[in-house]
Amino acid sequence: MATNEATILRHYLLLPSRLPTILSLQEFTALFPKSQQSSPQIRSLYRDLQQQRNAVVDGVTQNIDAQVKQGKALRREVIKARREAELEEQDDEIEIERMLFGSTSNTVQPKQHTLLTILPDMDEAVVDMEREIQTMEQEEAALFESIKGAVGNLSDLRYGRFANSNLRDEVLDGLESIQDVCKRKT
Repeated sequence: MATNEATILRHYLLLPSRLPTILSLQEFTALFPKSQQSSPQIRSLYRDLQQQRNAVVDGVTQNIDAQVKQGKALRREVIKARREAELEEQDDEIEIERMLFGSTSNTVQPKQHTLLTILPDMDEAVVDMEREIQTMEQEEAALFESIKGAVGNLSDLRYGRFANSNLRDEVLDGLESIQDVCKRKT
């Protein structure tokens, strides 16, 4: 994953996801009945919700960092493959040197092929390449699914959908218990 992609994900998903950005303490307090708005438990409830939200955002940050590391590793593998391909291309230069100057001790002697010996080697190379392409396609599909899952999870975070479907009811129950405590104290 390129640095600019990581920056985009961080700006799009992390900056607007902190609880104070979405809902300030004053706005949160205004959601309660007027008689309970001065309760110190509202502040502690807000802090608890903020900690939960921060834990989710931290998880998203870790996922972004993991994707960045995975992208860097993939980029290194591509560069390594390109270097190996360039080294294979240099064999033509060695062949030209050999034809001009004759065989020397520092040049590798290639295997001499005939039509009958090269065909099986080429067939084997084709099979190896097809196998490698198939492996790469499987890795690409797995990476794509991983990215889709990460984007889906991040989208849920952005729009306030949580993996815990009972969270809404749990928060409402907690608020009712806070209201009960506030009523008993007044």
